[in-house]
Amino acid sequence: MALDMIAWLVAIPMMGVITGLRTMTGMAVLCWFSYFGQLPVHHSWAVFTTKLVTAVVFTVLAVGEYIGDKLPQTPARISLFPLLARLAFAGLVGAVLAAGLKGSGTEGVILAELGALVGAFVGYLARRDLVSHWRCPDWYVALAEDGLAICGAVLAMSVITG
Repeated sequence: MALDMIAWLVAIPMMGVITGLRTMTGMAVLCWFSYFGQLPVHHSWAVFTTKLVTAVVFTVLAVGEYIGDKLPQTPARISLFPLLARLAFAGLVGAVLAAGLKGSGTEGVILAELGALVGAFVGYLARRDLVSHWRCPDWYVALAEDGLAICGAVLAMSVITG
């Protein structure tokens, strides 16, 4: 019971925060956990996350996002389209996690999307301020953010899957 409460109140919003930082990372990590049978979604609408091809596709998209994020012409994550993409994928992540936890999809979507808003705005401001404060190239901070997103997603999924 306590682990379920932690999953709902901490881990699902944390997966939203991760999606706010990196749009595809949460979904990629979630798909790998599903593929390896750690997230029980085999008898739900989210069964597509258990397929190897799904995990590979989202992983390739995540790697592409890590590369694209370092390019100077990439728009800020709080611009309209990137923010909407983050909210859409956070909603998907929240719904899949709710299906795996056999809970309310609406609650999963709301929790993950609120987390994504926090992740997008706090991540943007923190990265901007760290680059300014340290007077270092932006991609140094971006690489650290990539690592944080991956580790955070694995940690959140480990909590969710017990």
